[in-house]
Amino acid sequence: MSASGIAGCAIYQLVPSSPTSSPIIAANTTVRFGLGPFSICRAISSTAVDPDSGPSPLSYHWIASIGSLRDASSASPTYTCTAPGVATLTLTVSDGDPQASCAATGSVQITCSGHVDAAAEVATSTKIKHVVVVFGENISYDHYFGTYPNAANNAGDVPFSPAAGTPVANGLGTPLDVTAGFVALGGVDLLNHNPTAANPGNGTGAVNPFRLAAAQAVTNDQGHNYKPEQQASDNGAMDLFPEFTGTAGPPPGAPPAATTKGLVMAYFDGNTVSTLWSYAQNYAMNDNSWSTTFGPSTPGAINLISGQTNGFAATRSPPATMSASHVTPDGNGGWTLIGDTDPLGDVCSTAADQNTFSGKNVGDLLNAQGISWGWFEGGFDLTLTNANGTTGCARSTPQTLPGGSTSADYIPHHAPFQYYASTANPTHARPSSVSAIGKSLETDGVTPEPANHQYDSHDFFDALAAGNMPAVSYLKAPAFQDGHAGYSNPIDEQSFLAQVVGAIQGSQEWQSTLIVFAYDDSDGWYDHQAPTIVNPSTGIADALNGAGLCNKGLQQGGPAPATPLLGNDGNPAQGRCGYGTRMPLLVVSPYAKKNYVDHTLTDQSSILKFVEDNWLAGQRIQVGGSFDTIAGTIQNMLSF
Repeated sequence: MSASGIAGCAIYQLVPSSPTSSPIIAANTTVRFGLGPFSICRAISSTAVDPDSGPSPLSYHWIASIGSLRDASSASPTYTCTAPGVATLTLTVSDGDPQASCAATGSVQITCSGHVDAAAEVATSTKIKHVVVVFGENISYDHYFGTYPNAANNAGDVPFSPAAGTPVANGLGTPLDVTAGFVALGGVDLLNHNPTAANPGNGTGAVNPFRLAAAQAVTNDQGHNYKPEQQASDNGAMDLFPEFTGTAGPPPGAPPAATTKGLVMAYFDGNTVSTLWSYAQNYAMNDNSWSTTFGPSTPGAINLISGQTNGFAATRSPPATMSASHVTPDGNGGWTLIGDTDPLGDVCSTAADQNTFSGKNVGDLLNAQGISWGWFEGGFDLTLTNANGTTGCARSTPQTLPGGSTSADYIPHHAPFQYYASTANPTHARPSSVSAIGKSLETDGVTPEPANHQYDSHDFFDALAAGNMPAVSYLKAPAFQDGHAGYSNPIDEQSFLAQVVGAIQGSQEWQSTLIVFAYDDSDGWYDHQAPTIVNPSTGIADALNGAGLCNKGLQQGGPAPATPLLGNDGNPAQGRCGYGTRMPLLVVSPYAKKNYVDHTLTDQSSILKFVEDNWLAGQRIQVGGSFDTIAGTIQNMLSF
């Protein structure tokens, strides 16, 4: 910005920036900041010149139309909003030289948005004051990132071109040796000479991995239960997915292999999952992240919030009568969850197998410290009526793509906090106000908040717009946008992801937010990487290394422990073999490393560990029992 004054005097740069060093914004640009001590804007005059280089030093004088300034006579004062409205910050620079005095004046406008970011006032171990975990459904790493960053770019595709210097990730096109520093595995061609295609046990599904285009995004759901996933991994050979988890398609116009159980070998590339690939290019991703244990949605969701799938508090029917694909004996007279039950007591629960858990989850720990948080799941608000006339538990939305089905927006077994009496909202009671979202008490500070931290996904956007973003938020899209094959698809999924990122980036909270994209399970989709077994199990549901055995994987840090982690009763518990299957993990934040691939061994409970480390001084759910005790860190994808 040039400024008025005697010829030769100029303020070369006058910009506002956030305390977290946001990108430079040109002068006279309106910038939004909230109120309070964590909404300070530092206005910088980085270069001012005196043409005659006289003996007097330059002097600076700042004036603010509203708000307060500290060090107003320095080149870089700090400004704090004290009231809503537009503030004009004016700087005059002069040299005070009596022989050839000069002065220059410039101004910049800042809009004080009028809301206090309460979460920013809570002490944290990093500069992150908000974490938003977007918990998607049923994607293996290779299913979305198997050929990253190289897309086919066929005729008619929206082209994808990787940035120069994009690091190599462990995918189908570039398999890496996880036991030797992630160096390339020479002579291995998993795209054209895959061991799956050579295994006769796969029958007509014995095919190499194949690409699906955007027009083929609507696919059938694959198998993804605890035992079949272990059998598909085949003692680390990773070659029996069609036999044990495959389901025939086809999606519209798909290759012939999709008409067989070989559909499980299909993958998308950046011409279809372009939004996710773009986030990987501009922020950071991890190519060594896993489901905490083998199995489907509910164990993954429970591991996200507690790292402990053992120990039932109550069940609808005796556990011994429940499906063997849902529960398994823990070896101590109790039971471990390995499949999709419904939360007992949820008004929308209809499954035959229902249960609640004993023990604690991260919501209990956050409540004890008065930290705001919420689980936001599409369809949870039973008072709304959708465009198709559906309402209550039956609210439903069709996929936007041809051939797509219509599904209920809310799926009870995707709502993990509903399984704990302390954090459940079984009637789906609505929050008392937008201002109370994320809190345990109503705005009077006395009355218990009826929503009990359980909300609809629209409530997250409402709270964000109102300046009431919780410190910790978990987002689950309406089912048609959650990515689950069979009733969702990657196109609709990415629409939700972009909505989340766009809304947060447009808020003042963006500068202190970490967005995490993670998944609850792999859907059984093929992934080439053998798991690392950090917690063994020798129960009746185990089959990775033989009947009743899951204790040997591709170890990256030594052998698997001799005994499993403790169950909720303090005894080693069966039915929690993991890690299970590899899935995508991405972070989007001003603090994310740009175009970075992290190889740190992580799992779903690594997200839980970050919350505990950042807000709870490293407290763990159950030392020696919950997976967060041994989880790797996601912080290697960040730079502060």
